[in-house]
Amino acid sequence: MKGQQQWKNIALVCVFVMLISKTYSLPLSTNGRWIVDATTGQRVKLMCVNWPGHMQGMLAEGLHLRPLNDIAALVAKLRFNCVRLTYSIHMFTRHANLTVQQSFENFDLKNTIAGIAQNNPSILNMTLVQAYGAVVDSLAAHRIMVVSDNHISQPRWCCDNNDGNGFFGDRYFDPQEWLQGISLAAQSLKSKSQVVAMSLRNELRGPNQNVEKWFQYMSQGAKLIHQINPNALVVVSGLSYDTDLSFLKNRSMGFNLDNKLVFEAHLYSFTNNMGDFWMSKPLNTFCASVNQGFEDRAGFLVRGQSPIPLFVSEFGIDQTGVNEGQKRFLNCFFTYLTENDFDWGLWALQGSYYYREGVKNAEETFGVLDSTFAKAKNSKLFLQKFQLMQSKLQDPSSNLTTSFIMYHPLSGGCVRMNKKYQLGISSCKTSNRWSHEQDGAPIKLAGSILCLKAIGVGLPPILSQDCSSQQSIWKYGSNAKLQLATVDEQGQALCLQRASHSHQIVTNKCLCSNDSQCQEDPQSQWFTLVPSNLRRIN
Repeated sequence: MKGQQQWKNIALVCVFVMLISKTYSLPLSTNGRWIVDATTGQRVKLMCVNWPGHMQGMLAEGLHLRPLNDIAALVAKLRFNCVRLTYSIHMFTRHANLTVQQSFENFDLKNTIAGIAQNNPSILNMTLVQAYGAVVDSLAAHRIMVVSDNHISQPRWCCDNNDGNGFFGDRYFDPQEWLQGISLAAQSLKSKSQVVAMSLRNELRGPNQNVEKWFQYMSQGAKLIHQINPNALVVVSGLSYDTDLSFLKNRSMGFNLDNKLVFEAHLYSFTNNMGDFWMSKPLNTFCASVNQGFEDRAGFLVRGQSPIPLFVSEFGIDQTGVNEGQKRFLNCFFTYLTENDFDWGLWALQGSYYYREGVKNAEETFGVLDSTFAKAKNSKLFLQKFQLMQSKLQDPSSNLTTSFIMYHPLSGGCVRMNKKYQLGISSCKTSNRWSHEQDGAPIKLAGSILCLKAIGVGLPPILSQDCSSQQSIWKYGSNAKLQLATVDEQGQALCLQRASHSHQIVTNKCLCSNDSQCQEDPQSQWFTLVPSNLRRIN
């Protein structure tokens, strides 16, 4: 009997693997603004985590602390389907024959060498390029896609305006060596199908940046990568730390690499020196301006007559959860990311570094993993906040009518009706779908004649067949477009709100809805309608 049960378990695992293997095939391509399976045309959403390998050691972080396979398995367990794996140009052009052990001996990192020997002995005597490939292979074994990212030229921490790596022609950024480096990287990785994309350069910046050189070299690099590996997507970054692609509004690159061209952009709470503003500025107004700013500089690429995919390849916050301003940023930016269902890459996986800016075993507070690479630093924060982000919401191959998921960014949950027709915040995987034709229209429970209706201050809204009264008409009630508002019988504005210390939803007087200078915190009332044309989210 025990043997029979073992065979049953093996059979179930095989079925599960077969189901997983049918979720997408490689290579990938583009269809308008979407990244898709080149064979089926179905959407493949990149949900990535950044894993640096561009620092002084030129090896993916953490291999002195955990076996490579264990880290790859943890990446998959945390529901990332992709890793943005960084490298330095000099690794390919100047240090390709250097072994991992020799690389770390250059910095007298004896304990690190001993840790790699214990946890990943086969890695130690590989060349740096071979070790990079071994990381790719381990991720591939767990069906994790890889975006190979040229992060910098000189192996070191990135980035500042004067580090000599910012723009073509800077001290350590020779354009010809860069072309040689990305060419060698593409040749090294072209046989690895799990490398679905190659990013040309991270965060161009500094006093020497200019648009004409950007077009010259990025066009040259993109075509070179495509010539070497026509199966890979080519990811192109912008200017000003990859925050600005606005110059593409009036001038395109003039090619799409046979539907392989993707652009990328970054945003952090501290971008453009705005870090302190999340606690000092009126939150509704500031959130609206930040999201609109991202739209104006990069998000516009997915609109219009010739849309193209945008990969938000870096954003992140302190994963310890102690920085309230950064949490406000994340709640704000998440609404924009989810409403547009962007492909994305979180900074970062690593909880610590071999060596960063002169410090051994330096901590990374933005890292999802703890400093030992054994578990998530803040699994509650991560799993709750990312549940909707780690789901494919839209697919150009779907024939289903678009409906809406009502999303509450502060909690990371979505609105669900229970058996008593009461509304509360629950898992987004089991949330209800809604229809809302326009601002100033009823919000209807999809597939029914029931509409959301407000009853009064502090009271739960109800689902009613009365869809014509003023209490059943809803619109976004602030410039941030994050508060769903109606009025009561006396004409007082009411907004949906998560009740204090509860998952229940009530309506209350709208916070900061018409006051652009209001300093109250309206996040409990932040709800947004996220479009989806898929039957379920995974």
